[in-house]
Amino acid sequence: MKRAWAVTTLFVMLAALTMRAQTTSAITVTNSQVSNGVVVVAIEKSGKTFNLQCNQGMSACTVLKKGDYTMVQLPENWGMYDCKDVEVYPQSAGIEPAKSTKLGEYCLIAPK
Repeated sequence: MKRAWAVTTLFVMLAALTMRAQTTSAITVTNSQVSNGVVVVAIEKSGKTFNLQCNQGMSACTVLKKGDYTMVQLPENWGMYDCKDVEVYPQSAGIEPAKSTKLGEYCLIAPK
């Protein structure tokens, strides 16, 4: 019984650390396009412009419509891409995206 409690406690602590490492932001999608099998979504976050990119055909790669969304930046080495991996949720997800349906997963690309 003690071992089960210890495993449960460890799992809860790891989940809490993972959630803490995520950054939630409000974003606005300004444009989306597909180019050579890559979905490119132009966004604005805190007055700055970024691109989200994913490989067309991947299960969580979606062309987003213009509008407002919630973006969660995943901890390093999480997600399906080897980059600053982010997930996008409806704007209604607010600070609790885990309770909402994920719309897509992307690489966050800063402009050069």
